[in-house]
Amino acid sequence: MLRWILGGREAQGSVEKNPVLFIGEEQPKNWFTELQVLKGHFDIVRFLVQIDDFRFASAGDDGLVLVWNVETGERLLELRGHSQQITAMTAYTHTSGENTHTSLITASSDRTLSLWDPETGNRVQTVSDLQSSVKCLLVLERLCVWVSGGNELCVWNRDFQLQCQSQHHDDTGISAMVELPKNCIAAAMDKEIVIFRLTMSTGSQLSVAEVRRLSDHQDSIHALININDGLFASGSHVGELILWDAVDWTIMAYEHILWEESQTDTQAEIRLAAPKPSEMSIQQLTSDGELMVAAVGSGLYVYSAITKSVVAYRKTAHDSNVLHTMLLPDGGLMSCSEDGSVRIWEMQDLLLPAEPASAGFFGMWTFGRSNKQAGPPVKKVLELPSLRTLELTGDLIGHSGAVQMFVSFGEKGLVTCSTDHLLIAWKNRERESHLRSLALFRKLEENGGL
Repeated sequence: MLRWILGGREAQGSVEKNPVLFIGEEQPKNWFTELQVLKGHFDIVRFLVQIDDFRFASAGDDGLVLVWNVETGERLLELRGHSQQITAMTAYTHTSGENTHTSLITASSDRTLSLWDPETGNRVQTVSDLQSSVKCLLVLERLCVWVSGGNELCVWNRDFQLQCQSQHHDDTGISAMVELPKNCIAAAMDKEIVIFRLTMSTGSQLSVAEVRRLSDHQDSIHALININDGLFASGSHVGELILWDAVDWTIMAYEHILWEESQTDTQAEIRLAAPKPSEMSIQQLTSDGELMVAAVGSGLYVYSAITKSVVAYRKTAHDSNVLHTMLLPDGGLMSCSEDGSVRIWEMQDLLLPAEPASAGFFGMWTFGRSNKQAGPPVKKVLELPSLRTLELTGDLIGHSGAVQMFVSFGEKGLVTCSTDHLLIAWKNRERESHLRSLALFRKLEENGGL
């Protein structure tokens, strides 16, 4: 459909294209048939944040924050103020009377935090000379505060006044945070998840205290998300996926994703042993409250939080590591990768459910709790009923660098950002053509015809 218009796959390395995943130019289920390249950044673009139904902000290593109109592709504002790369960005919506206003909060390697007004482009508040760079941001709307995570966990009010903070942590610091019930926060710090509780004292003074450390992961935690009001999940560098009770912080399910190496041997040597299972890093997690998708190496792994079982998988979904995923309203999912592609997947029943793959293709998962706790024996994929596969239905190729993430605006389109310094707005050509025709007729009416 859409080829490399801005570069070639050669820029991604010498990885050979997997012919099984090449679906050609005709992609009837892929309605992203038009693209618009958005230029403005001069370094890697890592973050996209939706502001409202038609605006979004982008930020990255050039320290710039740009505000865009997704419908027109127009660059509305250029927010300058940070001297180094942006390390985190989030939207902060607050209501005053009948008015609702959305601001942007950014953090940078220059050890500053900034509050921006996306209506005017003004930097409303700024905090400088922090003890460490902030790696993640979390808005707690119910408490009208927001939290920054670095070597400390700091709680701020809407006026950028520090309310309280935790003690100094080790050099790894806080890499991710999620909100939990009962005014608690789960923060990922290296191999541990630290539970903090916010307490409101007399005089409306907030305090924060560490109440629990969850040390069930064997390696660094790379992903931490909320699933629903009762569950949150974490994923580690060695493929450990843990579902936690959001109230009492106990393990509800534990899986160790092991994908066996290919039996194809490029070297002229005889292997006496079976292929060794390779532990794959979980780079990112996403959930719609029931299903959860894990980006595991270059593959995708779909898990049901309701049945605590595997739903679908694709061991090799991309030519390189998957960086971001999203579940679609129609039951499919989308993923982007270091290989520069964005792909759309549809969950389909396996043609041969009794034998979906050879033993060398897929390894096995460990169901139950971690090795620190007693659990049921290992199950193989072949024993799982109703296991489905992910069928490629769309391949969006336009970036010449790793696609960092994307944000969806529904029928208005999809926006992606990349290491190639570009953003691309992907749209439906038929819809865009119709809108252009309407705009032309409207213009003709205003001018009294031709």
